[in-house]
Amino acid sequence: MSSKFSWVFVLTAMAVSPVHAEQGTAAFYRGGLTSSGEVTGPNGLTAAHRTLPFGTVVLVTNLHNGRTVVVRITDRGPYGRGRVIDVSRAAARQLDMIDSGTADVNVEPELGVEPP
Repeated sequence: MSSKFSWVFVLTAMAVSPVHAEQGTAAFYRGGLTSSGEVTGPNGLTAAHRTLPFGTVVLVTNLHNGRTVVVRITDRGPYGRGRVIDVSRAAARQLDMIDSGTADVNVEPELGVEPP
């Protein structure tokens, strides 16, 4: 009986707090005062997302070259049409998107990963 309860609990927890990946366009920004009240600079591995909670750690993958970076959500945005995330300049450098300014990416929350 307790085994069934455990599975129900796990499945309910997964339904209540869904973790999903999303794909779209990423851009980068310089940093500054964020919506969370934190001041970030261009060398931090941070990002802006419309809905993920502040402090969420996400894995961002450049879909064209496979390069990845782990960032922490510290701000709201992006506000550009079709964009799913804005990353710091340091994160953009790791994704190799500085020259193009944008990249098609996959954004996936990372459970149990310490923030950068």
